[in-house]
Amino acid sequence: MSAATIAKQHLDQAIKEAELAGFDGDATARYMLGWVISKYLEYRTTDDVRSELLFLADNFEPDTDFVFMRP
Repeated sequence: MSAATIAKQHLDQAIKEAELAGFDGDATARYMLGWVISKYLEYRTTDDVRSELLFLADNFEPDTDFVFMRP
């Protein structure tokens, strides 16, 4: 099992639990993102985290690989 699979399972479960408790799934995902950023800031600089987030936002295309990826 990959780290990505583990992370996705936990996120999906958190959203499911939140929705069952009457909370919005989108808000739960936003809170999870906030916790991820908080975790990053424990060992990365603010500029490094900002750079990471900007890179992901600028290159996010779910059905497309990054240009530098190889099969």
